Amino acid sequence: MTRQEMLTRVHSHKAEWDIIIVGGGATGVGVAIDAASRGYDTLLLEGSDFGKGTSSRSTKLVHGGVRYLEQGNVSLVMEALKERGILRQNAPHLVSDLAFVVPNYDWWEAPFYGLGLKIYNLLSGKYGFGPSKILSREETLQRLPTINEDGLRGGVVYYDGQFDDARLLINMVSTAAEQGATLVNYCRVTGLSKDEEGFVNGVSAVDMEAGEEFQAEAKTVVNATGPFTDHVRKLADADVERIIAPSQGIHLVFDRSFLPGTSAIMVPHTSDKRVMFAIPWHEHTLVGTTDTAIPDAVLDPSPMAEEIEFILKTAAQYLQKAPTRADVLSVFTGIRPLVKATGSSNTAALSRDHTIHIDESGLLNITGGKWTTYRHMAEDCVNHAATLGKLPERDCVTKHLNIHGFHGQSKIFGALSFYGADAPAIQELAKGDPELAAPLSSQLPYIGAEVIWATRQEMARTVEDVLARRTRALFLNSGAALDAAPKVASLMARELDFDAAWEQGQLTEFRQVATHFQLPTS
Repeated sequence: MTRQEMLTRVHSHKAEWDIIIVGGGATGVGVAIDAASRGYDTLLLEGSDFGKGTSSRSTKLVHGGVRYLEQGNVSLVMEALKERGILRQNAPHLVSDLAFVVPNYDWWEAPFYGLGLKIYNLLSGKYGFGPSKILSREETLQRLPTINEDGLRGGVVYYDGQFDDARLLINMVSTAAEQGATLVNYCRVTGLSKDEEGFVNGVSAVDMEAGEEFQAEAKTVVNATGPFTDHVRKLADADVERIIAPSQGIHLVFDRSFLPGTSAIMVPHTSDKRVMFAIPWHEHTLVGTTDTAIPDAVLDPSPMAEEIEFILKTAAQYLQKAPTRADVLSVFTGIRPLVKATGSSNTAALSRDHTIHIDESGLLNITGGKWTTYRHMAEDCVNHAATLGKLPERDCVTKHLNIHGFHGQSKIFGALSFYGADAPAIQELAKGDPELAAPLSSQLPYIGAEVIWATRQEMARTVEDVLARRTRALFLNSGAALDAAPKVASLMARELDFDAAWEQGQLTEFRQVATHFQLPTS
């Protein structure tokens, strides 16, 4: 799977595509898998890298959404719990069970949350991850040795799923390609063409690396650009009314000492009416999130000072050692593509259900939703796309379609377990070259062979692609990622036959991107 091969397919494809998808995040790539596996001729174009935006910046949970149950949205919870089980079944190398403990400090919390989480578990049916139960104070401390003991009465434990979002997405890109889809990163859609009746029938795009423009026609064009949905809609109709109300959420990353066990903490009520999580992830501790309305989406968002302070303050209420700004190894910010609701000014109250909206131009937009339900969203979208494009009806097959890298016992590969079935090939690369077996940073588990693999097999084109999404270095420790960047640039330049000027340019660009993953100094 190389970018050049994909571009060759695009330029040699003279016929009309069945479906063109704009956007290479979880939603767009999910649609590509579904469409291609049904036999539809499918093209996906992503303006930057796959998962550059929201899809790499989640809370890393595959879950039904406890908060949605409290809101009374039982149908969304049941759908998400079912999809959670399907995702673990299809990608066991990337999705795992995780115990969550709700610590109780008031007498009423154990029976109240115990009942709610029992219902949550009941709704999962045959897709359950484990039974919930009430814990004593001693059992709670055993699971959460660093929890604040002052006033602690006990807790409630329940089970949900955890995953690596960007790694899953890259494996999904490979899956779509294996099913026959053509997917290209760094190809920005700049315009939408229309037929004689005024309906969208194709795209104009530019290859961001070569600077070359090209056109492609399709029976249906799907807009799956998340927070940027309205930007693409305006290419077809400049006066179209906005449907996205973007919301920003941040996560802070600390070292493992803040949460040394194997259980996570779930805080069911924070002062901004959200749920907060503290989660063990890749041998680090991840804490989030916030929900802050913003006027418009940007590709590289930054955390706001009040968001950082909110998470630090909330975490301090539940951890023995209160984390400070000095303890933050990285911070990452994601933007939710929430669909506007009349009369609601609180983004935390907006629905996380997905929305399919067909504009008067015939552009099919899919937005909203959540990572866990990407497969169901894609099925719904392709059903609509097939009807709109007058494609032959074909059944969805993704419920039992294994994701690339599928491996039932990937833990045997140690630090490479997240590659699943690809891990032995990376190990082989490392065996043949001591330089590729060496760590990129003493503070992170990644090795040089992973850089070569990402460049050869996973369409990584920049240092950021490797350090942010093919590995998770930038998300885990921004300082360590900066230290590793020169080595990554050197390995990539050698592999891609680029010169020293390219290396220096990449380092300059990466340093700029890394500033968004560091706490602001002011």
